[in-house]
Amino acid sequence: MTQYNKIVLASLVFALASTGLAQEAAQAASNSSQEGLIAVGKGLALGLGAVGTGIAQARIGSSLVGAVAEDPSKAGSLLLYFLLPETLVIFGFLALFLI
Repeated sequence: MTQYNKIVLASLVFALASTGLAQEAAQAASNSSQEGLIAVGKGLALGLGAVGTGIAQARIGSSLVGAVAEDPSKAGSLLLYFLLPETLVIFGFLALFLI
């Protein structure tokens, strides 16, 4: 397994485990399969959005630093490209309330 696969697998396990452990006692007693799937969907919506953002910003960030080192006048416009992947987390957070 590569380092990338280990990180993705650990992120998925953490997202699913944290969703399962966050149930209250009253909900756990009357847990139906649909409530569990909704919780998994919410965890995946936010977790995968965050993982995607992290991967995108890691690659964009190194390119941004190199480009700004060559031409510092482009720092403002290039910063937009660095912040653009953050919308994935925002959309994942909004999906928590829509599910």
